[in-house]
Amino acid sequence: MRIGTNWFKSLALVVGVGVLLAGCGSGGQQTSGSGGASGGSGEKVYVVGTDAAYPPFQMLEADKISGHDIDVMNAIAEAGGFKIEWKNTGWDPLFDGLDKGTVDIGISSITITEKRKEKYDFSDSYFEANQLILVAEDSPVTKLADLKGKKIGVQAATTGEEVVKKAFGDTYEGLKGYDDMPSSVDDFFNGRVEAVVGDNGVLSYYVNKVKDKKFKLIKDDSFEKEFYGIIVKKGNTDAMNKINDGLKKIKENGKLQEIYTQYFGNK
Repeated sequence: MRIGTNWFKSLALVVGVGVLLAGCGSGGQQTSGSGGASGGSGEKVYVVGTDAAYPPFQMLEADKISGHDIDVMNAIAEAGGFKIEWKNTGWDPLFDGLDKGTVDIGISSITITEKRKEKYDFSDSYFEANQLILVAEDSPVTKLADLKGKKIGVQAATTGEEVVKKAFGDTYEGLKGYDDMPSSVDDFFNGRVEAVVGDNGVLSYYVNKVKDKKFKLIKDDSFEKEFYGIIVKKGNTDAMNKINDGLKKIKENGKLQEIYTQYFGNK
């Protein structure tokens, strides 16, 4: 896929409710309908919310949602024997939708944290992540502490933002939050920020895609490992049991590893 300003902007576009796609190995899992709707057989259709601006986990391609997390959720639903439909909510509206009941399930590279567990129930983990620092190829930066005094881009309300605030304070003037990760990386390439802090899967994606730019990725050993989970409104045990059942099956049959390899290569 071509990398450039138009590509970044297109990723940030939000499509309408009930975007349907045939994900890798989905077996036609998606059906149409509204939140909490039932299929023609009376079977419940779970609305799955995501923020399709975080490649390669969630992204828009030809007005269809695709990506690692999309394929994972499709495989979970197929293995767990339940029906889903997709809704590209954006990041903050995803959580709001869960609160209001317009979204049943959320999957969007959501790190499992104690704070989030106070309000939502998480599935078992499906992805292990850590933060990376994106800087210019000739930058002297070797660790997070070296970014003090520099302009740093992050996606707002993510663990990337949290680690920067923890290091430099909640009111750090150099911190710039974005609605989506592509916008922060776009500003980095245009010289508006000097570094970007974000999840390894997303930033590594750009290393493989952006061939005409000079940059490097740095891993700071002080960053803690993170684990992504799928969320539901607290107390929604019916949906969570089905999710964990499907997730367990695709871990055991190798499907989860197959999807990982498709996007990131062998571990």
